[in-house]
Amino acid sequence: MLIKQLFRVLATLLICAAAIAVAHTLWQHYMDRPWTRDGRVRAYVINVAPDVSGAVVALPVRDNQWVHRGDLLMEIDPARFKIAVAQAQAAVDAKKINWDMRRQDAKRRADLNSMVVSTEQRENASLDAAAAYADYQAALAQLSGAQLNLERTRVVSPVDGYITNLQLQTGDYVTAGSARLALIDSHSFWVYGYFEETKLPRLHIGDVAKIELMSGEHLRGHIESITRGIYDRDNPQSRDLTADVNPTFNWVRLAQRVPVRIQLDEIPQGLTLAAGQTCTVVIEESRKNQAAAKSPNQSPSPPPHQPATASAP
Repeated sequence: MLIKQLFRVLATLLICAAAIAVAHTLWQHYMDRPWTRDGRVRAYVINVAPDVSGAVVALPVRDNQWVHRGDLLMEIDPARFKIAVAQAQAAVDAKKINWDMRRQDAKRRADLNSMVVSTEQRENASLDAAAAYADYQAALAQLSGAQLNLERTRVVSPVDGYITNLQLQTGDYVTAGSARLALIDSHSFWVYGYFEETKLPRLHIGDVAKIELMSGEHLRGHIESITRGIYDRDNPQSRDLTADVNPTFNWVRLAQRVPVRIQLDEIPQGLTLAAGQTCTVVIEESRKNQAAAKSPNQSPSPPPHQPATASAP
């Protein structure tokens, strides 16, 4: 009977010890290992704005369509811009005729002797020819500007990407410099992992990152950079550029989350990747980085862009 009771006590103690060991391991894994569920897929969004104003007469794209670089996105009514080119061309022709006339007149006066034409008249004719040539060059510049405006009535895609949230319709009036179409660069996808500041010592540029999307797909990448500053909501900057110190202080302080940029090594074929997706990011630590993280008293080497401070003699 005593042996059975002793066995029960030992079994209970072993189960409790195993549970404590498992809980401790899971706690260390959760708290110390560099991973986060707060990951976001990001991409560059290009706000396409026309360079000239006018009514949209052609819109050969649709929402969420894939476009190549150089594909036509929209065409603005070119009628008045063609008229401007014709007017500029006429001005160029007139200025060229005037310049030819002034140049020939100056040449004739230069060939006559001083008994027929005075020196002042020669100089005035030469200056008139130079002024006419300057007017001709200005007219050419105006013609180039008019032709450029005519070319800019065709708005083309600057990158390969996807049209998103298309609200523009044929017949809408667009204003120069006002964005009317959004384009997601398909070659610019990356992941932002928001890691707690307590895990930053275990993160190093170049570390391999495993990314798991909420849909279950897996990606691989590496740490490209670590953000060196986030906004301090407790102590914002005042209007006169002095520190605006909060008079209250919360004793319960949560670890700040610092964005870490993850460069994707490869995007699998057939994977639908959209900016704004959430994901889990797990960093694979190398043995060297693990040893450095376990030795916090060791002074880190300075960044490559900052020279090491020489020790005092």
